[in-house]
Amino acid sequence: MFRRTFLAAIAALGLAGQGAAEATMGDDGLHKTGWMHDTFRDLREDLDEANVEGKRLAIIIEQRGCIYCTKMHEEVYPTPEIDALLNDEFFFVQINMFGDVEVTDFDGEVLTEKEAVQKWGLMFTPTILFFPEEVTEELPANRVAVAYVPGALSKGMFFNMLTWVLEHGYETDENFQKYHARILTEGGGLYGSDG
Repeated sequence: MFRRTFLAAIAALGLAGQGAAEATMGDDGLHKTGWMHDTFRDLREDLDEANVEGKRLAIIIEQRGCIYCTKMHEEVYPTPEIDALLNDEFFFVQINMFGDVEVTDFDGEVLTEKEAVQKWGLMFTPTILFFPEEVTEELPANRVAVAYVPGALSKGMFFNMLTWVLEHGYETDENFQKYHARILTEGGGLYGSDG
């Protein structure tokens, strides 16, 4: 439902042929985009701010020199339909896999970025964690995330992941892989056979 409505809105606005703003490289060697929010990295506060803006909180973990991060920033995120979702529907906070900036986890523990990534058991970049609108238990981020993307995805698969999260697909019996396969079967997906 959301997917069809969103695609119709994109077409009506004539955005399908427009390119998104390119990412720039920050002093930390990570890509910076307009859809990333610069916060104090207190995940509880970030969740509150995302909710105030009517968006879904997501954390993107990247590292300097990551070729898969570059691939996503150059080939996937700028796709107009994806860029629109990233800007309009999500509140992204970037974490440097080897950074020293403090992060306050949902369980209240204050760690450096690299310590938080290690605590969450994450090893690949880019990794994206998506969160529910409410986190009621004091658990670490990896335990409250409703979905995650461990690495680079194709345009179609990433668009479908964003849509699945927005549609609360994780609350249904249809896991993401089945959802993605169904979308491809029903209409070829947003990008044809791009899986």
